[in-house]
Amino acid sequence: MSKVSYYTVEGLKKLREELNHLKDVERPRASQAIAEARDKGDLSENAEYDAAKEAQGLLELQISKMEATLSNARLIDESQLDTSKVLVHSTVEVINNNNGTKMKYKLVAQSEADLKTGKISVDSPIGKGLLGKKEGEIALINVPNGTIELEIVSISRD
Repeated sequence: MSKVSYYTVEGLKKLREELNHLKDVERPRASQAIAEARDKGDLSENAEYDAAKEAQGLLELQISKMEATLSNARLIDESQLDTSKVLVHSTVEVINNNNGTKMKYKLVAQSEADLKTGKISVDSPIGKGLLGKKEGEIALINVPNGTIELEIVSISRD
């Protein structure tokens, strides 16, 4: 059983658009590639046909995974979020006590994560470490090169 993921309206729309693109554009393209390869003759010695069939199988797997994700997706009303502790879709400002760096993260579902825009997955080590913490608390987070101390400065829902 897959786990439930929480999305913003924007994140859910992006996921649906990506799934529709795979179904409406990529799936017909894969079928066309198979048909073209089939027209080239003997299928037992046709590497192009085998490659096209394998690509189609991977595409169908990707579509299946996205459909499963969408079926377990829940829309979250950010205006109703509790800002007394870090939750999914909270925006958290932290200070790295190891080096004094101030950072701001928004915790989102894994498929919405984008570090360039400050969105990190709740399933990431930092996301897991911050969940449930309150302002002023320190989260000790194990990362590949040691442990970092993140002090929570503020929690908001912007």
